[in-house]
Amino acid sequence: MGTIAKITRRTLLLGAVAVAGGVAFGYYKYRQPFENPLEDDLAEGESTFNPYLKIGSDNRITVIAPRAEMGQGIFTTLGALLAEELDVTLDQIAIEHGPPGAAYYNTASLKEGAPFPLFDDSMMAESTRAAIGVVAKFVAIQLTGGSQSTVDHFEKMRLAGAAAREMLKSAAAKRWTVDAASLTTADGKVTDPKSGKSFTYGELSAEAAVLTPPDEVKLKDARDWKILGKSQPRKDMLAKVTGAPIFGMDVAGADMVHATVRMNPHLGGKLNGLDSSAAKSMRGVLKIIEIRSPLGEGYGVIADNTWRAFQAADAVVADWGKATYPETSEAIEKQLDVALAGETGFVLRTLGDPEKAFAEASKDQIIEADYYAPFLSHAAMEPMNATARIKDGWLDLWIPHQAPTLARTLAASIAGLEEDRVRVHVTFLGGGFGRRAELDFVDYAVRLALAMPGKVVKTIWTREEDMTHSPFRPVAKAKYRAVLDKDGSPKAVLGSVASPSLTQNVLGRFFPSLPAGGPDNTMIDGAYNQPYAIENHRIDGRAVALPIPMTFWRSVGYSYNAFMHESFIDEIAAAGKVDPLALRRKLMAPYPVATALLDKVADMSGWSTPLPQGKARGIAFTVAFGTWVAQVVQVAQEEAGIRIEKVFCAADAGLVLDERNFSAQLMSGIVFGLSAAVGQKITFADGMVEQMNFSDHDGLRMYQTPAIEIAFLANSEHMGGAGEPGTPPVMPALANAVFALTGKRVRRMPLADEVTFV
Repeated sequence: MGTIAKITRRTLLLGAVAVAGGVAFGYYKYRQPFENPLEDDLAEGESTFNPYLKIGSDNRITVIAPRAEMGQGIFTTLGALLAEELDVTLDQIAIEHGPPGAAYYNTASLKEGAPFPLFDDSMMAESTRAAIGVVAKFVAIQLTGGSQSTVDHFEKMRLAGAAAREMLKSAAAKRWTVDAASLTTADGKVTDPKSGKSFTYGELSAEAAVLTPPDEVKLKDARDWKILGKSQPRKDMLAKVTGAPIFGMDVAGADMVHATVRMNPHLGGKLNGLDSSAAKSMRGVLKIIEIRSPLGEGYGVIADNTWRAFQAADAVVADWGKATYPETSEAIEKQLDVALAGETGFVLRTLGDPEKAFAEASKDQIIEADYYAPFLSHAAMEPMNATARIKDGWLDLWIPHQAPTLARTLAASIAGLEEDRVRVHVTFLGGGFGRRAELDFVDYAVRLALAMPGKVVKTIWTREEDMTHSPFRPVAKAKYRAVLDKDGSPKAVLGSVASPSLTQNVLGRFFPSLPAGGPDNTMIDGAYNQPYAIENHRIDGRAVALPIPMTFWRSVGYSYNAFMHESFIDEIAAAGKVDPLALRRKLMAPYPVATALLDKVADMSGWSTPLPQGKARGIAFTVAFGTWVAQVVQVAQEEAGIRIEKVFCAADAGLVLDERNFSAQLMSGIVFGLSAAVGQKITFADGMVEQMNFSDHDGLRMYQTPAIEIAFLANSEHMGGAGEPGTPPVMPALANAVFALTGKRVRRMPLADEVTFV
């Protein structure tokens, strides 16, 4: 871990040099391209043009998708971006994850984290985003997250395809002694219209790849797109529906042994001692080792199959040290209450003078409410796993991971190797949601492999180990107050959010030597940065020190702040006897992108048409990860409880390249959010997580899943993401629908703690 911290401090300093613009060396280094990581591992007859493309003499065209495929369809979209400019069809290309490499650094996700609303295009906001873009290159983290994979590669992949196309044309022009500009490309061929002659890309690849790429290339106009802008068949679908061995759990090979881990259930607690005598005598057990990592302490069992490893792990008796955090959920919540009762926290955006508005208001003008959101597990369908082998001075890793360059750095440090002696093979991910950007499952797998040199050691966690040790979505609590004017509109809104700082928590694990102070906008994302033109408005964040591992969860801070903020907007509407959609439309009038979506979702849901007795609707709005989303949830009261009948979702992401795939991601986010809103929570007793499996941290089942209708508008000037924006607004929309149906305002998630769903 120290190695990662060392690298990051150095690269951040270089980034600062580039931002300041005062030292030529910093700018020079910033302008230098990264090495092409494909050059060291080319097959016979294969040539690489850039980090994203290989072409073989047999006409095999391989596109490298540098973002992890975890069900979001990014293989297909990134492949389509390059194929469009290369003038080939999707059927003509194969897509691979490719090796980890600095060339695949993520700029857009870091920019997305800038502490400004999407609609803030001030000089300060734009300068900060630009500076973050510079730092992103020096840090050079290859990361899948923030719903920005397509945004980040919208130009990169197209430029890669266009440059290769021009290099292929130049190679053909040399052969025919003609002007390259006179040649055409289509379906993987370069053609001379005058002579009718043509070469396949494979016939030209070796000559073309050694040419100097053009300084500038002209990208196609959207009107000329043949692939982009149209829904495409998923390139990963056939393998998935036929059960091909593509996930981390599927890795197999000769000399393979199987392992599992048991880590201290008191998170962060020590391992005081082990009695493994009974386990060592069990059939198939090969080795039992203690694991003492900065990420956790416990033990690992290696056996000749996974089941025997599981059984032996259960037979080990461990003396676990206690954790340093409060032992119960109630005690943890009290820490949040203390923070909310204390002084105002950090503020990133203020409109007007909220304190003055409250000082001048009478008591009957003021409403207030408290909200709560629990810890949550990611509960990915594929449990944590990693496969590793130490042999002949090399470390091979087969991992389903969202940040392979970080994994490589950590693995090299543990194994005592240089990074270029670590080969990372990224598999498909059976669900990620932020959990698979973590390093614990890689760390433990490498330590187990070191205990069995020469063997392929496949480490699989039990579901229970995964559920109880997953770095969680942070717990949060908020206090909101509003002053209403005589028309029922909010004259002032003050909100305070208490939560552990996610950024400090994550950096403490990834980069323990790197200072992580200052405001953490993830704590108040979804509240401070929403397009409400409230005259006096301020949200502050109050960081609570809580040494429980936490990490990014689908939509991060938006996942709880949207619930709290949008529920309170609804409470304002109810107190002021104003239609909740009409109130939102009034408050967001300065933002036509938002009001157009509200009009669209109102039309989709029949908002102005009364529902029959026993049915109701709720609405919510969020702009997150570059995408504006309005949602209406319709519920019905049945004899056994409340049924979620329909969800209507109107989204504006600016340019959508594949509507079917984007719709699928919004639907996925909606179901994910409903699962959390209805019944999911992580609670603590005796310092340990109480939930063990899907039986007590369940997702929405098929019979519970509502009909979902998606519509797109294209008024936004920004290209937005798909994977996360559907999640935040559905939680408050459901809570608001429950209120409209029952008159009961549920201010704590999961809602099933107070109402019954069927």
